[in-house]
Amino acid sequence: MRETRRRILRDIVLQLPFMLWLVLLWLLLWHQFTPLAVVTGILVAVFVTRVFRLPTVELVGRVNAWHSLVFIVRFLGAVVMGAVSVTVQVFDFRRQPGSAIIEVPLRYADDIVTTHVAVTASLIPGSLVVESDRDRRILYLHVIGVRDRDDVERFRAEVLGWERRIVRAVGTPEQYAALKADESGGAR
Repeated sequence: MRETRRRILRDIVLQLPFMLWLVLLWLLLWHQFTPLAVVTGILVAVFVTRVFRLPTVELVGRVNAWHSLVFIVRFLGAVVMGAVSVTVQVFDFRRQPGSAIIEVPLRYADDIVTTHVAVTASLIPGSLVVESDRDRRILYLHVIGVRDRDDVERFRAEVLGWERRIVRAVGTPEQYAALKADESGGAR
């Protein structure tokens, strides 16, 4: 009985950041910051976390401010460049933009890093995650603007670059150490 209470309390503490995030999303969705909106947001967050039971994800709490800033600036630049690239491809009536489904095996990913990489790749215009193989840590992306194998490899390298930036910014100490070891060994 005592062990069960401890486990329940631990789950609540671990899910608290996620629940707070859900409440914030609820408040933003309704554009209301009233006590009633907060209470209903809490009820919805509890309902969502109890009905749609997902495995508890432990956040490491490691955030590197510099690498996070670098990630944000590079991401915003990639979004703008992706939008320009897609616009040019759409209005180039001389040829159809090529497209492909690209397999990207991630190197350092756990569930959180995989999710960050998938969201990042999907938010940059011109690519969309179509599947994620959790067990093998592989993302499958539909991309446009691909004409040959060099384009495929370039895009795969870009996604792996996003993975490295995310690990530098918010990865676990183990992921960061593996990344540093690979970089010092010359592996990319």
